[in-house]
Amino acid sequence: MASRPELKEDDESSFCKFFRNLPHSDDTVRIFDRGDYYSAHGEDAKFIAASVYHTTAVIRKLGREPGLESVTMTTMVFRNFLREALFRLGKRVEIWQSSGRMAWKVAKQASPGNLQDIEDELGGRIENAPIILAVKVSAKASEARNVGVCFADASVRELGVTEFLDNDLYSNFESLLIQLGVKECLIQADGAKKDVELNKLRTIADNCGCAVAERGIADFGTKDIEQDLPRLLKDERAAGTLPLTDLKLAMGAAAALIKYLGVMSDSSNFGQYQLYQHDLSQYMKLDAAALKALNLMPGPRDGAKTMSLYGLLNHCKTPTGSRLLAQWLKQPLMNVSDIERRQQLVEAFVNDTELRQTMQEEHLRAIPDLYRLAKKFQRKVANLEDVVRTYQVIIRLPGFLGALESVMDEQYKDPLDAEYTTKLREYSDSFAKLQEMVETTVDLEALDNHEFIIKPEFDESLRTIRKRLDKLKRDMESEHYWVGRDLNQETEKKLFLENHRVHGWCFRLTRNEAGCIRGKKEYQECSTQKNGVYFTTSSLQAMRREFDQLSENYNRTQSGLVNEVVAVASSYIPVIEKLAAVLAHLDVIVAFAHVSVHAPTSYTRPKMHPRGTGDTILKEARHPCMEMQDDISFITNDVSLVRGSSEFLIITGPNMGGKSTYIRQIGVIALMAQIGCFVPASEAELTVFDCILARVGASDSQIKGVSTFMAEMLETANILKSATKESLIIIDELGRGTSTYDGFGLAWAISEHIVKEIGAFALFATHFHELTALADTYPQVENLHVVAHISEGTTDSSDGIQKKREVTLLYKVEPGVCDQSFGIHVAELVRFPQKVINMAKRKADELEDFSGKHEDGFVQASKEEVEEGSKLLKEMLAKWKEEVESQGLTKKQQVERMKELVKENAALRKNGFFKGIQAL
Repeated sequence: MASRPELKEDDESSFCKFFRNLPHSDDTVRIFDRGDYYSAHGEDAKFIAASVYHTTAVIRKLGREPGLESVTMTTMVFRNFLREALFRLGKRVEIWQSSGRMAWKVAKQASPGNLQDIEDELGGRIENAPIILAVKVSAKASEARNVGVCFADASVRELGVTEFLDNDLYSNFESLLIQLGVKECLIQADGAKKDVELNKLRTIADNCGCAVAERGIADFGTKDIEQDLPRLLKDERAAGTLPLTDLKLAMGAAAALIKYLGVMSDSSNFGQYQLYQHDLSQYMKLDAAALKALNLMPGPRDGAKTMSLYGLLNHCKTPTGSRLLAQWLKQPLMNVSDIERRQQLVEAFVNDTELRQTMQEEHLRAIPDLYRLAKKFQRKVANLEDVVRTYQVIIRLPGFLGALESVMDEQYKDPLDAEYTTKLREYSDSFAKLQEMVETTVDLEALDNHEFIIKPEFDESLRTIRKRLDKLKRDMESEHYWVGRDLNQETEKKLFLENHRVHGWCFRLTRNEAGCIRGKKEYQECSTQKNGVYFTTSSLQAMRREFDQLSENYNRTQSGLVNEVVAVASSYIPVIEKLAAVLAHLDVIVAFAHVSVHAPTSYTRPKMHPRGTGDTILKEARHPCMEMQDDISFITNDVSLVRGSSEFLIITGPNMGGKSTYIRQIGVIALMAQIGCFVPASEAELTVFDCILARVGASDSQIKGVSTFMAEMLETANILKSATKESLIIIDELGRGTSTYDGFGLAWAISEHIVKEIGAFALFATHFHELTALADTYPQVENLHVVAHISEGTTDSSDGIQKKREVTLLYKVEPGVCDQSFGIHVAELVRFPQKVINMAKRKADELEDFSGKHEDGFVQASKEEVEEGSKLLKEMLAKWKEEVESQGLTKKQQVERMKELVKENAALRKNGFFKGIQAL
């Protein structure tokens, strides 16, 4: 806390007055840039104290009573706060700078979907392309809603639009947010009246982790868009003739987005944008529940990297590759030939170990964030260092080409050529002129000293200055040698000549030796620091002043040339972006191959069937994330989803027995297959699913005022409205948030609806054993259970000797129904008090005896059967009593004779009432 900067404000009361007059904003944090530190005030100061420092002790009062709450941040703390505010808390941030005495203006603005202004502050550490989206919904309230959206990656000059029909739960809108990885969503403000539809959109955006920004109705008007679009688009004529402009709702959303991003206020955007239409149906649909159920992206509490599928697969070596992987995971392919094209490339790197390792360790590792580099050129903030970084990528391209051209196997050569080699060769040729220019103009030898300068030979005046600089450097070295002799200090080990960032060229002595200059007038101390004492001489000072002057002249003289070089490099933006796309693709494919080979058991290439055809059959399937956890020996299981015979699988069995893992791993494998990756199984064939819909666990939303049961029902309603015959449905428990009878009734009705009406492949893990009776009615339903081994033993306790069941969970899934529950066993595992366990067992036994009449095989007898059965039974018992008494039978003989009499009496055995007594 002590290192926090002190807030200095010349006229405190004027600043307080200025700040208090600013309009109030709930979702925007205002930060004031004070040169070498930052400050925040009022509610923002309290927010930062709570979220960054976790204490109010850091708040200071500015001005007269009551005073303005204020807090300061160092640059490091400010940058960490930016990441937290934008990425985790979904806030907008404004950075204000002083523009003269007591005048402040907004210099930079940022929001979760628009990070352009503050990329340097974030240090380029942006995991995913921040997509921002505006949505407009048709006013007509009907079962089918029309939804129009416009979205953009604010850093790439493209606008995507689409319009689609949606149901009353907005399932398609939710899928779109996930497909695009939207970080911020613009929604129409609903004014005073609470609009139910807008509220639904807000909730969905919130569930998908999007920050929500409300904009006035006027912003969504299409009045100005007809003039604005032609000015923004590359081809002006296209705007008028584009069929996309007929999408009125999407155009309204586009108007709001263009205004929000301030695109029209920057003339460098004119004629630079492209407009394209996004097709919602080209990718598999995923909802927020599926994202969570399949652990697709890392969660805030995930410890190990391999806990999420993204973490497991992300062996990418470039930032662009990691971003593309995140995009692919949310956009699984639907076209079999596209999937097979990716699989073929993965196979090439799986089979060629040397090619895979060379790509990862030698080539891809050295590639910077090319999109970010292209953006710097685009925004005209690039410098000579950025040109050199581009050059360093260009000279690596022959290495990539050499590695790819060394592939001899014909079946892989063509796909690799089509996807990479041909394109890289073309881009390498395109860059030839840029490479030549850099080698001619830039002093590449100076890079060793981290200097980015133009070659002195390139310009007469530069050459003259360079000569004088070199002469000065030699003179300084002579002075260094002379001082070393005078002070009797070794110039290699104890006395150093250094270019200090504050003092310029000066000498440094280690602190132990510094005494030798004390009391000598010819040596002037500059400062004492950890690594020694800095000092100078009058002649070195004169030389330093001249050196600084000449260096400044050199930079001024070369700045025109640097600008020319940067301008030429900027003309290569399109090629840099294309190269970035190809290398990102290569990076992800190589990462897939790496994971497939280095898994505990190698992955296999799945055979894919087009949508609506084929079955899903997996041999020895595993959960890719689970098998990577420490101390886990994963038990493999087969999966068979066959149309007509095992479309709907009901899985019963003990808690912690592996039901959840089994059903989730099938979803994960289906998704991995559709992004083109190999899968964790010894053999695999899968049909292409159009969506994965999940209802998993008690995803409590009580913080948002939604009960467990309500959340469960909302997720299930989404499944029933969105699923088609080609979907994969995963349900892990259903109906547990309400009474047993209601819960079972709902579970049965929902299951029956999926089987009869939808016909999708589905996996249902449940504790309602009664559900297994569905298999008796529908041939496409199959019962499975997770196996547990039970061994009987005895144990002493305060209640006397008790029978004890040892339960061993085998994590194996087999056909059939689980015949008992293991809830009490789980309580024993977590060390419940023994008294509680004993009471639970007694109660369970009592209930089991009481409810035995409800078990399978019991049929309620009619009144006539009861009367008939009672009569027959009385007759038989009278006969048995007479024989026992007359013949003096032993206990054992009495039992045997009873059995014989029942066997002889066929009428009694057939009687329904007697059967019921036997069942008890």
